[in-house]
Amino acid sequence: MKLKVVWRKVSDYVRYDLKEIAFPSSLPDPPHFKKRRKLTLKERYLVLKEASRLYAASWVRDIGPELRPNDYKKKREIEGELDGGNGNGKEKEPSTLEDLAVAARGGMETLRPALQRVYMTRASAYKDALKSFIQGYQEGIQQTMEKTKDSKSSEDTDASNSKGPT
Repeated sequence: MKLKVVWRKVSDYVRYDLKEIAFPSSLPDPPHFKKRRKLTLKERYLVLKEASRLYAASWVRDIGPELRPNDYKKKREIEGELDGGNGNGKEKEPSTLEDLAVAARGGMETLRPALQRVYMTRASAYKDALKSFIQGYQEGIQQTMEKTKDSKSSEDTDASNSKGPT
């Protein structure tokens, strides 16, 4: 009798519980959720085509003109015509924020050097400002010390002159 009960419990465990543990079923959709129809083969192709186009465009923005030099040449020609053809078309360097945004898209490997670059430029500016402040402070102290020495020496000479024969 006990063997039969044990066998039934083990078989129920394998049949229901073990299957749920190995391959858990997903939660049911909420009641307000409307199921979408499946896409046709043509619609899937169009979605894949648009996604790959957007992905490729993001790489061109991230990496730069090396991938599509002809597009950039066209833009330069158009900008040159708008500028009057002076040839003064200076390349504008990306701002710090733009640089960080591009680095953030690339992940932690590209973000870390960009953040270190920002940190070092800011740190060097603070370091230079602190050095100039310290130098100015030391010059001010030296001037004050010289003034006090001059005033003491002039007081001493005045005192020695006044203590003379009266």
